[in-house]
Amino acid sequence: MKNEKQIAAAAAAFAERWQGRGYERGESQLFWADLLTNVYGVADLPSFIRYEEQVSSMVDSTNFIDGHIPSTKVLIEQKSLGKDLRAPIVQSDGGKLNPFQQAKKYVANMPLSQHPRWIVTCNFAEFLIYDMEQPNGEPEQVLLKDLGREYYRLQFLVDVKSEHLTKEMQVSMKAGEIVGKIYDALLKQYDDTSPEALRWLNILCVRIVFCLYAEDAAVFGKKDLFHDYMAQFDAKSARKALRDLFRVLDQRTAERDPYLADDDPLLAAFPYVNGGLFSEEEIEIPPFTDEIMDLILRKASDDFDWSGISPTIFGSVFESTLNPETRRSGGMHYTSLENIHKVIDPLFLDELKAELAELKAVSVVKTKEKKLLALQEKLASLTFLDPSAGSGNFLTESYLCLRRLENEILRELLHDQMALGDETITPIRVSISQFYGIEINDFAVTVARTALWIAENQMMQETEDILQMDLEFLPLKTNAYIVEGNALRIDWNDVVPKDKLNYIMGNPPFVGYTYQSDEQKDDLRSVASEFGKNIDYVAGWYIKASEMMQGTSIRTALVSTNSITQGEQVAAIWKPLYERFSIHIDFAYRTFRWDSEASDKAHVHCVIVGFSVAPNEKRRKLYYEDAIIDSENINAYLLNAPTVFIEKAKKPISNVPEMCKGSQPTDGGNLILSEEEKDALIAEAPESAQFIKSFLGAEEYINNKKRYCLWLENASPAFLKRCAPVRQRVEKVREMRLASTKAATRQWADRPTVFTENRHPKEHYIIVPSVSSEQRRYVPMGFLSPDVVASNLVLIVPNASIYHFGVLTSNVHMAWMRAVCGRLKSDYRYSNT
Repeated sequence: MKNEKQIAAAAAAFAERWQGRGYERGESQLFWADLLTNVYGVADLPSFIRYEEQVSSMVDSTNFIDGHIPSTKVLIEQKSLGKDLRAPIVQSDGGKLNPFQQAKKYVANMPLSQHPRWIVTCNFAEFLIYDMEQPNGEPEQVLLKDLGREYYRLQFLVDVKSEHLTKEMQVSMKAGEIVGKIYDALLKQYDDTSPEALRWLNILCVRIVFCLYAEDAAVFGKKDLFHDYMAQFDAKSARKALRDLFRVLDQRTAERDPYLADDDPLLAAFPYVNGGLFSEEEIEIPPFTDEIMDLILRKASDDFDWSGISPTIFGSVFESTLNPETRRSGGMHYTSLENIHKVIDPLFLDELKAELAELKAVSVVKTKEKKLLALQEKLASLTFLDPSAGSGNFLTESYLCLRRLENEILRELLHDQMALGDETITPIRVSISQFYGIEINDFAVTVARTALWIAENQMMQETEDILQMDLEFLPLKTNAYIVEGNALRIDWNDVVPKDKLNYIMGNPPFVGYTYQSDEQKDDLRSVASEFGKNIDYVAGWYIKASEMMQGTSIRTALVSTNSITQGEQVAAIWKPLYERFSIHIDFAYRTFRWDSEASDKAHVHCVIVGFSVAPNEKRRKLYYEDAIIDSENINAYLLNAPTVFIEKAKKPISNVPEMCKGSQPTDGGNLILSEEEKDALIAEAPESAQFIKSFLGAEEYINNKKRYCLWLENASPAFLKRCAPVRQRVEKVREMRLASTKAATRQWADRPTVFTENRHPKEHYIIVPSVSSEQRRYVPMGFLSPDVVASNLVLIVPNASIYHFGVLTSNVHMAWMRAVCGRLKSDYRYSNT
């Protein structure tokens, strides 16, 4: 793979070759093949770009796309040298379209899945780049003559985000596997697995990983320094060798033993690291084995290059070495880069990118220089807080994005030969010290800090390539302020003062009320005493963020399970937020599936809500899976509609029959029969048939499954005495109820023949499944006769008419239901309240 210097040289040579050349019909394909292959290093050109791809229209004749790059979602419309790319050209139908409009016409006839992100129009001397996520914006212009300096602006042509990401992901996942093996091998060596021992093990793994990364990324100054140092020792001596190394890495050169280089030259060669990674308490290192030495020296060092890991992804993968049960009970879900950007892009990044793009177009050099330097200082002044930091992936990716913007500023300043300041001072202003976090897990805190240091090193190397100058990474001069603590119990102002803070963001734990531990419920009560009951744990972060934002211009964006924007929780959570804190929603992503990069992937149906209290005159953006809506207002149901709250109501709003739950047996399954059990019972005791009814819950009704129940309301004692199979089932019901921990259930042990909750109508009734698929346009409702017993997993409307049925199954009612009902994942969860 070419480095930046090589790409720049190849781009300058390409520009020289094509200066003054360019005929649309004869040279287009040669031009693009030369650019993609010789400048950007595309190896398999035939499978990368498609020329003259056919698109057919029902209106006019077949057309051909000059160039289409599916993997990077680029469509190319090529014209001859000298053609004005902004001027209309007469088409075959007599109409006039400029090249961009012509390309858009082709796009309209392509399958949606193939629509491009970028449209490039080109006349050999000029490239106009249109970002289809901002289709009404001005195109970016790149001139052929400037390509040697501005090669990076066409990087999107080959920067297969997914391909680059896939490589980083594969490397990071492989690194995670290696860490897991080292972790497991070391764990076996500890005499006990107490919390203290696990803490030591976690710190030990983080330190080893940092050393492995540092030797491959030239942080230690010498390739394979860690490997060569450890290779001097056998397994028995490895513990002492690591203790000595960790002590030296935390010592300034002047503080070290003056004879260290004589005793061990390799140990003396290690630089001073600083930053706190090696300065914690003396950790216990267990005895090493030959297996552990082989894992570290061969598998982790010889056979693997750590310099290519993505710190954002690796943080998640590294943390996945924790016990999966611990991860689930803590409600932690690890985050893909795509999903991180759903939060940070509309929160702050889109705005900063647009600001930089605008400055690039400034033609007056002095004005441009002043504004670029001001933007750099602005980037360096922004402060971020993730109050559920986990392994730091939101903070790490935000840092990387800010540094990439800063590097673009430095490129622009260098391009126009503007001032870069005193050469003895680093030109880098953006620092990981701008990033704050709160995390309850001590290991995750250490991982997050380490991921940020790795990110800092990688971005410094990019800056070195741009400026062609060496920058010092060690000793670590900056530190991310990630605090270990319970975010719902500590004062966020103690972590970072609110008057210094710009953005709050993150992915708080996903724990529904039913699944919260007693401690988590206490956490929530400590901040949400004035809010509704039975709310999700994540609501605590919305409340704390709203408090923090008071009197400031701080903006917040949080990921949440979609349940907080559906059903009863909307009024319980959002109404107090609006009334107490005067918040408003600035942007939101409606329900989508949230995936992670960890090996134990968590699939959760989520929303993202960006909100603030400061005045915001900008249009609100509402993101769907396939559309973005500019909204006057986004309400708490995440709809482009006025702010209203649909609160729980136990009685109908008009004179109609009441909807209620079906009947609940509370029988341990002994009154319920499968079709096979029903047939066997009737074969053994034919007179039992009169006491058997069909029994339907939501699944049975929707999927036409057969289930039955014993309905013994009118069964005489004499029948029960002579019908042994039924009597035995009734006795098991009595035993089950007596054994219950609930007093109310034990009271029903004296009446084991009947359901504990009997709401069975004597006439026809409407059945409404309580859960059904969101893929359906209508919730499947129907009329049932009294011969069918509805379970407590459906709702029923006794004494209902065909008119009531018509209202319930109407398109209007379904629209209402989709807007305000609760959800199970993304399925409809219908309620009678």
